[in-house]
Amino acid sequence: MKEIINGLSVFSEGYNTNKSIIFIHGFPYDHTMWNAQMEALKEKYFCVSYDIRGLGESPAGDGQFTMESFVDDLEEIINKKNLNKPVICGLSMGGYITLRALERMQDKFSAAILCDTRSEADNNEGKLKRAAGIKRINTEGLSPFAKDFITNCFAEDFRQNKKDELDSIIKKSSAFNPVGVKGCLLAMLSRTDTTQSLSQIKIPTLLICGEKDALTPPSVMKEMFHKIPNAEFVEIKNAGHMTPIENPDEVNIAIINFLNKLD
Repeated sequence: MKEIINGLSVFSEGYNTNKSIIFIHGFPYDHTMWNAQMEALKEKYFCVSYDIRGLGESPAGDGQFTMESFVDDLEEIINKKNLNKPVICGLSMGGYITLRALERMQDKFSAAILCDTRSEADNNEGKLKRAAGIKRINTEGLSPFAKDFITNCFAEDFRQNKKDELDSIIKKSSAFNPVGVKGCLLAMLSRTDTTQSLSQIKIPTLLICGEKDALTPPSVMKEMFHKIPNAEFVEIKNAGHMTPIENPDEVNIAIINFLNKLD
């Protein structure tokens, strides 16, 4: 089911009487990156995903986004959907949103799943790289940036063996509003560092990372894992940064095993 909340396109699967889980996608993707997880969980859980402002079917507006405004959007969706302590699951940029949401309103969630993400804010090199991305979109258009960025998110196995699927993902993201994509880059380069608050996470937490993730490698996520009390860490075989797409079966098993312990 699709509905519009605060201008954003929000999608749900399953029965709203069930325990809820909300999925937050990465950059520069949309809610469909979670299709395999929504399908696997919808019988037992009320699954909610949405297009982050500026991406997918959600409007770009003026493109002046911050991580705070993204968390505001998340809070609005939780309130309007009457989600009672949902499990929150975010990948990459969705993980940044998740980590800041846990700082602001941890009591709204029953558990957290952090996929292929990091708690550190961008260093100067990272900020300059995102600024260069904005400049490239301005000068060359979105397609070249999207192709290079998305290709780098996937491990070599996926790039070689699932070229059609990768091309389809690139084509979809290349059609997004460039203003929204640039707005997301601005939000990421200006985000706060959430590392100090990791030790304050009191809800059950699962960290998932692709063994071949070049953007947030297992070594980076294991540092987070050791800072979060009673967290669990699962490394996904044959996957890069986009674990839910590259190895959905293994990701689904990890999530289901984690959720079963919460029941």
